[in-house]
Amino acid sequence: MSFKRFEFLVAWRYLKSKRKDGFISIITWLSLIGISLGVATLIIVMSVMNGFREDMLSKILGMNGHITVVSNFAGDDIKDYKNVAKSISKIPSLHKEKMKIIPVIESQVMVSANGNSMGIMLRGIDYADISKIDPLYNGLKGVEPTEFKDGEVLLGTTLARKLGVFEGDEITVTTAKGNITAFGTVPRIQTYTVGALFNTGMSTYDSNFIYMPLDYTQNFLDMEGVVNYIEVFIQNPDDAEKIGKTITKMIAPMNRTVSWQKQNASFVSALTVERNVMFLILTLIILVASFNIISSLVMLVKDKSHDIAVLRTVGATRANIMKIFFLSGSFIGVVGTITGVILGVLVSENIEYVRQIFQSLTGTKLFPEDVYFLSELPSKLDYTEVSWVVTMSLAISFLATIYPSRKAAKMQPIDVLRYE
Repeated sequence: MSFKRFEFLVAWRYLKSKRKDGFISIITWLSLIGISLGVATLIIVMSVMNGFREDMLSKILGMNGHITVVSNFAGDDIKDYKNVAKSISKIPSLHKEKMKIIPVIESQVMVSANGNSMGIMLRGIDYADISKIDPLYNGLKGVEPTEFKDGEVLLGTTLARKLGVFEGDEITVTTAKGNITAFGTVPRIQTYTVGALFNTGMSTYDSNFIYMPLDYTQNFLDMEGVVNYIEVFIQNPDDAEKIGKTITKMIAPMNRTVSWQKQNASFVSALTVERNVMFLILTLIILVASFNIISSLVMLVKDKSHDIAVLRTVGATRANIMKIFFLSGSFIGVVGTITGVILGVLVSENIEYVRQIFQSLTGTKLFPEDVYFLSELPSKLDYTEVSWVVTMSLAISFLATIYPSRKAAKMQPIDVLRYE
């Protein structure tokens, strides 16, 4: 039998449980389970955070422009917005971008129906532009903007449920931007018909927004010929800063642009920091498990000191002894990592199904949409990240075996056998 095969056989034999060294075997199993859970948890959490970030940004960027054109004067509106929008669309260097340009009016209003009243956000857009806003257009469930009658408004499904209204019902909209009379400012009140309900899957919009035709909004808010801002959608959101600067040169000095990165800087930064912190914290689970590998191998070396001495006397070299214990520890790391990856990938790919199971078992809502703004638990498995997790886990496991293996290799047979 070659020494190479012999090393594997001895390493495997040492890992098997025996009555005499059962405690060592328990620690070995705990190490393996610890690494498996650490790797699986890291993969699952990173996948959920990736999914959460992508879903949130896709919904936010889907409902809001990648670049926002605003007045250069604080609190002022964009005048002559049609010519501004036309100027943006005619910028030669941006023709390939296939930009979608949408003038928007936005204002806080109160909406009432069936004795229920709520403060919500009124957003006025040209209904021909609805098809340019993917989440809103898809949320209409096949209803085409051309089917709406004049003055009909769009409500989110959650908001409609709170108000107790359906398609075809009437709602009352009140704005504080009222008419000035001798008795002060009288709030402006108008009744509108609900043309359709939309469901974007994002609670913030489905429960807090109504959409109204732009010309009706201008008339209702007394903003004839102006808009609050112009939203610009581009093909690659990451290019918003660069393209925004190009647009600003064309529309200055009256107007300027703000990219989505600047508008959501705190949100994007918070997600990045949270993701990095969670990665570090969960890596500690794997690190703790690696210490268990060290402790189990150190005790195994102590327990097998007589066997090591005998092996040395029959011709095994220090390298052979070191390799035996290195293989023992590596087995724990490799099996634990593989098990963790399989578990992590399976859960990540079926995270919503797993959530539903836990939700039914506990009887509590584990992912309330009114808190997390999403209707279901998102997950995006990044196999590049998975490979990094595997590499890190194996590296930590292999490093954990070095000290015990060297300790075993340095043992002198004469020192062991002298006291037998």
